[in-house]
Amino acid sequence: MRCEDLILVSIDDHVVEPPDMFHRHVPAKYVDEAPRVIVTDDGIDQWVYQGKPTGVSGLNAVVSWPAEEWGRDPARFAEMRPGVYDVHERVRDMNRNGIVGSMCFPTFTGFSARHLNQHQADVTIVMVQAYNDWHIDEWCGAYPDRFLPLALMPTWNPEAMCAEIRRVAAKGCRAITMPEIPHLEGLPSYHDIDYWGPVFRTLVDENVVMCLHIGSGLGAISMADDAPIDNMIVLATQVSAITAQDLLWGPAMRAFPGLKFAFSEGGIGWIPFFLDRCDRHYTNQRWLRRDFGGKLPSEVFKEHSLACYVTDPTALKLRHEIGIDIIAWECDYPHSDCFWPDAAEKVLAELDGAGADDSDIDKITWQNSCRFFDWDPFGGKRREDVTVGALRAAATDVDVSIRSRAEWARLYEQAHATAG
Repeated sequence: MRCEDLILVSIDDHVVEPPDMFHRHVPAKYVDEAPRVIVTDDGIDQWVYQGKPTGVSGLNAVVSWPAEEWGRDPARFAEMRPGVYDVHERVRDMNRNGIVGSMCFPTFTGFSARHLNQHQADVTIVMVQAYNDWHIDEWCGAYPDRFLPLALMPTWNPEAMCAEIRRVAAKGCRAITMPEIPHLEGLPSYHDIDYWGPVFRTLVDENVVMCLHIGSGLGAISMADDAPIDNMIVLATQVSAITAQDLLWGPAMRAFPGLKFAFSEGGIGWIPFFLDRCDRHYTNQRWLRRDFGGKLPSEVFKEHSLACYVTDPTALKLRHEIGIDIIAWECDYPHSDCFWPDAAEKVLAELDGAGADDSDIDKITWQNSCRFFDWDPFGGKRREDVTVGALRAAATDVDVSIRSRAEWARLYEQAHATAG
């Protein structure tokens, strides 16, 4: 397949939420309690909710920065490429990268909304709903043919979760983001059928996918206090196996046919060993009498799962052993792992290197994710209208220069001075 003929759908990108996102979605009586952005004494833009701050580190917004400026220090909106937080600029950046569809995970709330949900109160349910309305109606609603909506959940309240799943599903949202390992957040584990059972059942009834993004479960890895950040970044993907173990050997996958899980940004390299180990354990340790309905654990896992990767050159050679129908590519814009503006070239080089034919390429770059999330990448258009080549032809004026944070801040000030 030629690079320009690829169709790319990324089911893991991120939005750095703009400061005014709650203004149009929080009922008037709660406006004063809504999360807000303040400027600290150090000149940093910082989100605050219920008196507790949460920042936006540089690694959340590095796209088009020089690599030597990447880091965990907080980033101001003025220093970011506008496509990080402006939906119109985001679509232009998607066009330049050749990406037709994108699912955007949250930033300031945490991937599973933990920064909101640590405040277990009715007002937080209101804020979760407001966030979802902004995300579905404004961010995705600005270009419904380009975004796959994703909703947050009030994870401490199963009844409220079920109600919110039904509410966002009625808006056309087919995905929610949830904790990898909930007991690390003070919640019952996914083995607790009384707590999670109604949520699982509602997800099945509404055909909504449960996304489990790496990062929220890092507490499962007991890292040394003096370990470098490299440990956290490299080992984060290994938590996906722990999450999969809880879901596969607990009641979720075995008791709820039709329940779907996406392992977001976890890669696919852990899957062959994990499934081999599961099948060996199941067949060898018969005394435990686990019931997989006459199937192997690996078969059950594949019925429920979508495994998402940014780059995985070695594991892609095992794509058929993993399951060619359960692998999906993701870009991770604007994080430090993302490819921009040359995602298409990088994706195709890996797939070609793994010996993938056109059928396998289409499954991995768009078909599997679109089927899993019930999303149409064409929206009435022809295939040739949404290819990498067609999208890039509409984005020849997009600036792909590498600019320092200071340069972006200068351009931001100029733009706002002109607008003013």
